[in-house]
Amino acid sequence: MSDLIADGKTRVAWATSIANIQAPTVAELTAAADYTRRITPDGLKTDPSTADVDTGSLASKVDTKTVGRVGYEVEVTFKRGTTVQEDAPYNTLKYGVSGYLVVRRGIDYETAWATGQQVEVYPITCGERMNVAPAANEVAKFTSPMKVTDAAATDALVA
Repeated sequence: MSDLIADGKTRVAWATSIANIQAPTVAELTAAADYTRRITPDGLKTDPSTADVDTGSLASKVDTKTVGRVGYEVEVTFKRGTTVQEDAPYNTLKYGVSGYLVVRRGIDYETAWATGQQVEVYPITCGERMNVAPAANEVAKFTSPMKVTDAAATDALVA
């Protein structure tokens, strides 16, 4: 048995437009801003949650449930940069900015976007940036809280 090691096998991009989030194109993803190198190693959070729906009745002797709505808690922690290009996430992902967070997992970061790759696409509006408190022996960081504004495509395939 072998395990998939996550190091260097995640790519994260910010796209301003995607025509079909279930099938983003190679051209759309190539045109997107690649923010992977600006994200801290533990800085990508796309946690799903599923609500419970009570299916019990007055006659029930056992609590029963089924799945309800899905929600996402999304936030990304970035390193601040010393150049305009390096600090692009800070200057771009401001309060109220909308776009698409695209995440590819399990493929070497350096591998180009290609047809058939599985990606996650989250329609996002950014919340207020949060500067992380400075600490000794750390880079300057900020966190962008992101609100999912429509159904996410967590099993999308690149077209």
